[in-house]
Amino acid sequence: MGHECIDASKEFKWGEDVKSEVTEIVLVRHGETTWNAAGRIQGQIESDLNEIGQKQAVAIAERLGKEERPIAIYSSDLKRAKDTALKIAETCFCSKVTEVPELKERHVGSLQGLYWKEGAEKEPEAYSAFFSSQNDLEIPGGGESFDQLCERSMNALEQIAKKHKGERVIVVTHGGVLRAIYMSITQASSAGKLLNASVNVVRFSDEKWIIDSWSDVSHLSSIGFLQRGFDGDAKP
Repeated sequence: MGHECIDASKEFKWGEDVKSEVTEIVLVRHGETTWNAAGRIQGQIESDLNEIGQKQAVAIAERLGKEERPIAIYSSDLKRAKDTALKIAETCFCSKVTEVPELKERHVGSLQGLYWKEGAEKEPEAYSAFFSSQNDLEIPGGGESFDQLCERSMNALEQIAKKHKGERVIVVTHGGVLRAIYMSITQASSAGKLLNASVNVVRFSDEKWIIDSWSDVSHLSSIGFLQRGFDGDAKP
């Protein structure tokens, strides 16, 4: 008998109580984009997957298609994440990808659209705020603080986890969100590099999170990836 993937857009309701079991969430960073390759700061601005990013999306889809099938697939509402999620949905026999705006990339204020190499010169205050250890400091130009990013990212992830206890789901998101999730769970001072099209597995049970695996890119061995990844802890 074939596996049926639920229409998550109809089934998902924030805050709904469900059975008490472990949720496995496979967190995926979107494939490489044209702006990633150019060293340009995306934030919440749209940027398409480039040729390598499209191949990465296929590779990660093929990998996840061979593993236990998810009951649902969620994605940031930004196109680079959605396009990656749609490739995964095809191989995992999920007819629906549910968009969760709270999983979009961090708004980095006036840094958005700049190249990393020019950020310090053109927007020194915003650049300094982005790399600041003061987590409640908002980035000038309408940007979020790191605390704000952590709060919305973890709240969204927890709601998904509570909806799908005892089940496996896939969530496609961004480097900044993954950094926030990792540091929120581990309380570490750094998350290191977050690589495009990486697989990161977390589990949720009894109101506690654990990290099962992190930044796995073994499925990209024949395609390659940007070694610099996303690193919100070290200036370029």
